[in-house]
Amino acid sequence: MSNRIRPSCEQIIDIMPNPFVVIDGDFNIVAANRSYRERYGVEADQIVGRKCHKISHHSDEPCSHHGEHCPLEEVFSRRQATQVMHIHYDGNGREEYVQLHASPLLDDDGRVRYIGETIFPVAAPDATTDTLLVGRSRPLLRMTSLLQRVAPTQTTALLLGESGVGKEEVAKYIHHYSRRANGAFIVVDCGALGESLIESELFGYEKGAFTGAAQRKKGLFEAANGGTLFIDEVGELPLPLQTKLLRVLESGQIRRIGGTDYIDVDVRIITATNRDLQRMVAAGEFRQDLYYRLSAFPVYVPTLRERKDDIPQLAEHFLAGMEGADRHLPLSAEVIEALLDHDYPGNVRELRNIIERAAILAADDMIRPEHIVFEDTQTPIDTQVPSHRTDKLLSRRSGRLSVQDVMSALDRANGHRARAAGLLGVSERTLYRYIRKLKLDISHTAP
Repeated sequence: MSNRIRPSCEQIIDIMPNPFVVIDGDFNIVAANRSYRERYGVEADQIVGRKCHKISHHSDEPCSHHGEHCPLEEVFSRRQATQVMHIHYDGNGREEYVQLHASPLLDDDGRVRYIGETIFPVAAPDATTDTLLVGRSRPLLRMTSLLQRVAPTQTTALLLGESGVGKEEVAKYIHHYSRRANGAFIVVDCGALGESLIESELFGYEKGAFTGAAQRKKGLFEAANGGTLFIDEVGELPLPLQTKLLRVLESGQIRRIGGTDYIDVDVRIITATNRDLQRMVAAGEFRQDLYYRLSAFPVYVPTLRERKDDIPQLAEHFLAGMEGADRHLPLSAEVIEALLDHDYPGNVRELRNIIERAAILAADDMIRPEHIVFEDTQTPIDTQVPSHRTDKLLSRRSGRLSVQDVMSALDRANGHRARAAGLLGVSERTLYRYIRKLKLDISHTAP
């Protein structure tokens, strides 16, 4: 036995299917498996000693210098494993969302000597999910990290947050990354339906169950069989129906109104509310046992005020879906800064309405600050943008980007497209669009 050749550490980590890298306290790569090298386009003899943020972020500085949560710094300081959602660049320079699992590797004295980091690619921003959760702010990435953990499970999730934050889109995201992605995604809004209508919608009814029930109707539980049922505004559910919902959660069976037989249903339930369910439990307005069943995995959906960094990308996302979007894109620096100055009590829904209204007011022209009308005033905004809000922008544009604007931004950002887009005050997708229109050779400027 002693004469047998033992595998090296490099051979062992090469067995791991996901990208895996070992990093020291100075962000230097000590070892990386084959999957990591292939994904980030580096050769085996070029990887050791290079900075991890240089490889995966295309940045000369650690991610924490750009306001992102750095899992390596956290593991070294707390000596505990952590998980976080990040945005990386693959070997072709494309952005991708990744889930990072970072664990400490201790020496004989119990000190953190190295970090072992496993990378689980999630999806590229230009994939299907780009239409679900738009943005890259820290609050959004923190929430996305939680969603990635709960999505593959069968756990009931409770989405909490103000009206208009996009809870239905979050529920769709969970469904998309669940094992039920090929099944139906069904939505019921309890706030928009009366008690009797909610019951018939959820459970269905038999022919003759009540006046007007001319034929049997399947309910939404049956329609969602094998998929996901999203119950929005669950706090509006009357107490009798709360009891019936609890029974479904416990038994996996429903009974149509007027029926006698129980029907098995295989449904994952996601609920959402903008109400304080704990206060409602204390007031006797919501069943405590149901609350505990629904809140197995609560997820707070941040307000738009908490993720203002996403406003430019969200605004251009809404515009891109409208007819004649090209004549409005990209938004000028003045318009972006005006949008950033508002607090959005109506959250993402309010921003979408503002953008749609601005596009109508602009007609065939590009959107200007005077086309921005906020719902709390219903009057055009002051077109004078505070100078302290423009120090991060490359220029104050009154028109479309020029070749000089784009080239200057890319030069200042050392070819880093995401940072160049930030300097220009546009989304990265808009920068790509301009590069294509101006017929620039991106291979000479991309990292």
